[in-house]
Amino acid sequence: MFAGLMAKRYGPAVGGLFLAFPAIFPASATMIENHEKQRKAELGMKGTLRGRMAASIDASGTALGCVGLAGFALVLWIELPMHNPLAIVIVATATWAILAYLLWAFRKG
Repeated sequence: MFAGLMAKRYGPAVGGLFLAFPAIFPASATMIENHEKQRKAELGMKGTLRGRMAASIDASGTALGCVGLAGFALVLWIELPMHNPLAIVIVATATWAILAYLLWAFRKG
């Protein structure tokens, strides 16, 4: 419902952003947790805690990637109307990579 309201207010491109993340992230987190539990079960151990930890690490990476993606979108939004599209996509991609890496390195540090 929220995605529909966002699409109605700001257009389908913005609404689509709110549709993709909630559909994909929970499925991937569940899959990671189940995979870790299954690996531990094959060794005769319970893997509940390890599965939850693996899913939480994935969630942390997802959050950092989202910040990088916001930087990508901001560069495109500001610069694309005035400059060469290919050059701006390259700069936006570099922005995403640098932001995501710096945030990851800061978190690890």
